[in-house]
Amino acid sequence: MIDQALRAQLAPSLDRVAAKLAARDVPALAVTAAGLLAGLGACVAVAESAWAVALILWGLNRALDGLDGPIARRRGASELGGLLDFVADFVVYSGFVLAVAISHPDARLACVALLATYLVNNIALLSFSSVIERLGLALGDERSLRLTAGIAEGTETIVVYSLFCVAPGSSTTIAWVFAGLVAVTAIQRVVQAARILHHSPRVVRRRRDAREVGSESYRGGVS
Repeated sequence: MIDQALRAQLAPSLDRVAAKLAARDVPALAVTAAGLLAGLGACVAVAESAWAVALILWGLNRALDGLDGPIARRRGASELGGLLDFVADFVVYSGFVLAVAISHPDARLACVALLATYLVNNIALLSFSSVIERLGLALGDERSLRLTAGIAEGTETIVVYSLFCVAPGSSTTIAWVFAGLVAVTAIQRVVQAARILHHSPRVVRRRRDAREVGSESYRGGVS
């Protein structure tokens, strides 16, 4: 919900650090890999109920995740890098919830519900992202994947996972509340997609016609 505003506030500081790392030829994928390792370490710490260690590693994971993008833009961003960054994020996101379920068996049902809402939300998010890209709509943010805004985004995830670490006894309540927020976000994205695509049939038709004309021209040129 506040990701874009927070990124704008943090961008100058992240860019300064990224510039120093890029000057030392540190590749963005190496930073992504380091962030993934820190995140997996956080998951292991959660499963072992080492909450202070988990919180530190979780913060490190998020800090590194904020750096790989600026480094990539300085060294030459790639679609592969954007894809791997997204996958790494959700390996850690889902692994963290699984670890909470291991550490707190009473929270397992809530954690299953949270993972289920992640699945539905990601289907809505990535499906709409594909449509946005295919139709060339001016939606989404500046990242490799056109991610539209919602109530539960990266910033909210940072806060919630930090709460898991500082108030582990409330894990069940935290998981249920966040599952509800993620579910609302999924609905929000589906409604947004339906509204845009329903009220913009001419845009869709125009894009399709342009592709067909281009295809006909290509076939005509070949023959």
